[in-house]
Amino acid sequence: MMDFGFKISPSSTINLDKVDLEKFTRLHEIEPDVYKCMACGSCSSTCPAGRFSGMSLRKVILDLQRGKEKEAVAMMKNCMLCGKCTMVCPRGINTRHLILSIYRIYAEDEK
Repeated sequence: MMDFGFKISPSSTINLDKVDLEKFTRLHEIEPDVYKCMACGSCSSTCPAGRFSGMSLRKVILDLQRGKEKEAVAMMKNCMLCGKCTMVCPRGINTRHLILSIYRIYAEDEK
């Protein structure tokens, strides 16, 4: 067989019908602003930690909605809670409070 220089990687498809969103629902009860996020990227573009660590609140919220909790919590550890994202959010989301609520709900499993 001929080698074309690439290989087929396993599928990264997420079956959203099988994702347990119980914690995300709890997060929404505490922080209704999580549904206000329109994933514009303003928070990610101003994040000083994002340049060096890949921190992105937008990606964290999307990962939590897709059931990728471990990846989201791992990314959250890079947040410095400086508050720049709160200042630039066009929807007025208190991102610091949202981040701390995510920690409270999702990081409790790591204890």
